[in-house]
Amino acid sequence: MPTVNPEPLWRPDAQRIARAQITKFQTWAAEQHGAPSHGGYPALHRWSVDELETFWRAVTQWFDVRFSTPCTRVLGDRSMPGARWFPGATLNYAEHALRAAATRPAEPALLYVDETHEPTPVTWSELRRQVGSLAAELRALGVRPGDRVSGYLPNIPQAVVALLATAAVGGVWTSCAPDFGARSVLDRFQQVEPVVLFTVDGYRYGGKEHDRRDVVAELRAELPTLRAVVHIPVLGTEPPRGALDWAALTASDEEPDFEQVPFDHPLWVLYSSGTTGLPKAIVQSQGGILVEHLKQLGLHCDLGPGDRFFWYTSTGWMMWNFLVSGLLTGTTIVLYDGSPGYPDTGAQWRIAERTGATLYGTSAAYVMACRKAEVHPARDFDLSKVKCVATTGSPLPPDGFRWLHDEVRDDLWIASVSGGTDVCSCFAGAVPTLPVHTGELQAPGLGTDLQSWDPGGHPVIDEVGELVVTNPMPSMPVRFWNDPDGSRYHDSYFDTYPGVWRHGDWITITSRGSVVIHGRSDSTLNRQGVRMGSADIYEVVERLPEIKESLVIGVEQPDGGYWMPLFVHLAPGAALDETLLGRIKQSIREQLSPRHVPDEVIEVPGVPHTLTGKRIEVPVKRLLQGTPLEKAVNPGSIDNLDLLHFYEGLARERA
Repeated sequence: MPTVNPEPLWRPDAQRIARAQITKFQTWAAEQHGAPSHGGYPALHRWSVDELETFWRAVTQWFDVRFSTPCTRVLGDRSMPGARWFPGATLNYAEHALRAAATRPAEPALLYVDETHEPTPVTWSELRRQVGSLAAELRALGVRPGDRVSGYLPNIPQAVVALLATAAVGGVWTSCAPDFGARSVLDRFQQVEPVVLFTVDGYRYGGKEHDRRDVVAELRAELPTLRAVVHIPVLGTEPPRGALDWAALTASDEEPDFEQVPFDHPLWVLYSSGTTGLPKAIVQSQGGILVEHLKQLGLHCDLGPGDRFFWYTSTGWMMWNFLVSGLLTGTTIVLYDGSPGYPDTGAQWRIAERTGATLYGTSAAYVMACRKAEVHPARDFDLSKVKCVATTGSPLPPDGFRWLHDEVRDDLWIASVSGGTDVCSCFAGAVPTLPVHTGELQAPGLGTDLQSWDPGGHPVIDEVGELVVTNPMPSMPVRFWNDPDGSRYHDSYFDTYPGVWRHGDWITITSRGSVVIHGRSDSTLNRQGVRMGSADIYEVVERLPEIKESLVIGVEQPDGGYWMPLFVHLAPGAALDETLLGRIKQSIREQLSPRHVPDEVIEVPGVPHTLTGKRIEVPVKRLLQGTPLEKAVNPGSIDNLDLLHFYEGLARERA
């Protein structure tokens, strides 16, 4: 692997390395905590995983984390699952997110951009005031620490205010984007039983208004634990009967009261689908997210006061939560609510220009779409303030690296990053002091003992293996919701290699220390970074009487694309005509998510299963990626081997 790209595409110059926060941190940590003063990032990383407790203590000191009650030690129990971080400590995430209001009250904390692409600022003092007002109103509504507060909201300033006010009172935030259908939202929110729901009347996307009042009415009817519904009139409608008005709840001038909660107190619930059952309701902690995001954003992304942080995301993706945490570093965050390609494919570059973004994050799919559409960012936009373009959601292929280098700037830090909703952070990616090699992530993150393992649990270098993490990270889930014995949590990450986190990605760690991501090693569907289980698709599709059974596969393509075919085995007498095709796509779009409408619907003679009756998704995926049949599957474990020849033939045709 390392011989493929011997020469870096980009190297940081000496001045950039000296200026980087990670360089200053290493110098300070060497003086204060015995970190290596020489050897650059590789030496710092080795120390951070070998001296895990010392490293994380250093992070809290460097970023001046305010513990209202000090911890007894950094890591009370390091077993996985079940690690206990900073036992005894109390703090509040929202208090840290609003600290810049004390020193830079008139500067923008948020820049809100809609499809007109004109930025609207919200100052630090105004953000703090609104959070204070809303937090007081939540308390008046009876919201107490541990209560769940939900948002069916687009990427607008009100969503940030609602999250921070919830955290301020010790509530537990959870959100979905308004392009999710009612069933998809209820599969998530019903698990956590929210007491307050923040909603919009609709949203704007692609130059059109999308009214969501009927969906909101359905959510209200199906969430019996709600004590209050708050209406945000994005489309200008009046609040529905019994709903509270956003403006009234955020009108007062009230200093926020930050509830001091234990380090492992829940901050939010994110949802990441496995291959079966309801989406996993992942609980992450106030303290764990605080210290992990300070490390990731302050050291790896090199963000601080004076930076502007734009990532194209929605409130249903962990990258939105990650974006909001930019506030922890005193950074101005850019919220864009709209289509990524409206009114033209170059839209995101225009937003980066108009907001003065210094770190601009997007999806690998968008970069490749720009390349295909022959967008010329540097020619058409002033991107002189952009120091880094970061990508995630899927691996950025080599052509994407070269296109960014050629079409944005040859002195551009390109940070392809990879992590997961499960930790709401990155396992590997951005390091401002390391070179960038085409098609590779720069390095594993600090404090993250990332390894590539073979099936026997042995680390491999320059070979494809399973992505594993052998030590705990503070932002790993404290638990799953409604998983009293922890069995679902354990089975999701720790059943393959006991005591070691297995994430479900194929990776190569090169002998130079960089990382290559090859895509999912399981059958989770990853569309634009939003993961959904195949079971969600089957439930919707197989309600149609014409569909006897179905099989959905997500296939990472060599050019960076992502092909998601849906295979359907039809009931006797049914035909896959335009009418049925339309109903299949409409059902998925309306009941689940428009992102997960399949690229193709293909009629098949049957769906293969294991001898125990489980659909075999991963072997079919491997066949579609060109793996020979004898290597893709154990023939003795399949109920009808002849069916696999159909998929094998399809792979040959596509090749």
